[in-house]
Amino acid sequence: MHEVQEIQERLSKLTRAERAHILQDLVRDLGDAFPGIESTPGICGGEPRIVRTRIPVWLLEQARRLGTTEAELLSNYPALRTEDLATAWAYVRSHRGEIDEQIRENETA
Repeated sequence: MHEVQEIQERLSKLTRAERAHILQDLVRDLGDAFPGIESTPGICGGEPRIVRTRIPVWLLEQARRLGTTEAELLSNYPALRTEDLATAWAYVRSHRGEIDEQIRENETA
């Protein structure tokens, strides 16, 4: 917590333009962050998955494309929560090409 206070003190000494520049850098750095989605080598082939699970995002998206409802997904995967699905759909919107490729790869496997 000491570091956060130190950063806050330093930020207060910067000009508005300097703070705006730092904020832009932080947003750019965090813009691709999806809390609740993990990619871990050796788990699910390193593909993005829902934390606490081995459920890849591509699998959920493919199920949705095939007509599976959110209620059905939640029933079929008891470890999933509603917020997990919202995060997965946001991830898909942001990484559509990657998810499409993973679906193609897994359809032929």
